[in-house]
Amino acid sequence: MPLRLYDSATRQLRDFEPVRPGQVGIYHCGLTVQGPPHIGHIRKEVVFDVLRRWMEHAGYDVTVVANLTDIDDKVLDKSAAAGQEWWALAYANERALHAAYDALGCRPPTYEPRATGHIPEMVEMIETLIAAGHAYQAGDSSGDVYFDVRSWPSYGELSGQRIDEMEPAADADPRGKRDPRDFALWKGSKQGEPETASWATPWGRGRPGWHLECSAMAGKYLGDEFDIHGGGLDLRFPHHENELAQSRAAGRPFARVWMHNAMLNLTGEKMSKSVGNALLVGEVIKRVRPVALRYYLVAPHYRSPVEFSEEALAEAGTAYARIEGFVTRAADRVGAEAGSPVVCADFAAAMDDDLGTPTAVACIHEIVRSGNAALAAGDDVQVRGALGSVRAMLAILGLDPLAEPWAGRGADVASSNVVDALVGALLEQRASARTRKDFAASDAIRDQLSDAGIAVEDTAEGSRWVVRP
Repeated sequence: MPLRLYDSATRQLRDFEPVRPGQVGIYHCGLTVQGPPHIGHIRKEVVFDVLRRWMEHAGYDVTVVANLTDIDDKVLDKSAAAGQEWWALAYANERALHAAYDALGCRPPTYEPRATGHIPEMVEMIETLIAAGHAYQAGDSSGDVYFDVRSWPSYGELSGQRIDEMEPAADADPRGKRDPRDFALWKGSKQGEPETASWATPWGRGRPGWHLECSAMAGKYLGDEFDIHGGGLDLRFPHHENELAQSRAAGRPFARVWMHNAMLNLTGEKMSKSVGNALLVGEVIKRVRPVALRYYLVAPHYRSPVEFSEEALAEAGTAYARIEGFVTRAADRVGAEAGSPVVCADFAAAMDDDLGTPTAVACIHEIVRSGNAALAAGDDVQVRGALGSVRAMLAILGLDPLAEPWAGRGADVASSNVVDALVGALLEQRASARTRKDFAASDAIRDQLSDAGIAVEDTAEGSRWVVRP
């Protein structure tokens, strides 16, 4: 079965055919670094990390480009309010994003271009659009340059809207526009803005419009036509609609497939900084293990909205712990590298069907159940087969507890060593109590560990312990 992906532009599943045989180019819109990432942002990163892993498993050479919008109205406003240089704010939040990548086990993009590093490419694109009659400089001496939406008959094709039904663009003063829906390609420098936040152009000093940034950077690193453009569903309009229009108007075929992940909501409301309900990644992973958060984001289908709750997050942690428990017990029994890394047919079919992770995760749980039965029966042959298969599938989802970054990861190495030593000492005391048949003392130690959030399991090879999710 060929890989099929849902294309937001055509609103149908399509067989995936790369522009260049054996190679895949993916561009997904990165963070506007006005603040640190919340778990709504990181859902997109996890989705495209899984897509990348699945395509690499299929044998493709994958290039992933995810930009950083480090110059923007919001960046300037937030930095001014904080009494901080805009570039210092942007860089601090860029580092927070990288920390979130690492915490959730997302491999970094192949390239992560900053908008401020690609001004020449943006100016060149604007000049092309002006020459083709699709852009114009505002006549109000503002230095703004706009895309003329009525010059492009296909405008609205991505979001399925007609121009006359659209709301006016909200990114600039409408007085300089031919049509209120025209959007800014370049924004003239305004009084009070820092000099460092503007660049010299044929239209005066200023800075790029948000939509222009992504088109210019995607073209530089992936070429005029590439395979997949992605991002959150909230970016489909106006951001991706505008990207598509200006890129096609500049003579670039642009993306073949548009992929949009659904939102992560809090009590029915989209999670965003603007409504004050953001759950920052750095805060959430203080309450739950990062691998459990990743499982929580991987398990639903990427096009399905997720209603966030602490209860659902805890349930995800418990579900992952069942998988992790089998993998750990089986590795102790037959060796971590035992078994062939065979991906079961149902898992592969699910992943080929528009990244069907709910079915893929269900496949893993089914094999875990049979693997646990084999462990109980002492059937090491079946244990080896189940372990190899489960680890292979978990690797594709970025969830293998015996692989990096999860292998041996604690809160940090030093504290992990301390916990190991303290729990080990208590377990030695418990073993000694059991040997002398002092079961009251043995049970008291077990209860003490349980109260601390540590579950003890007695096996034929001795006692094992895990931190409960």
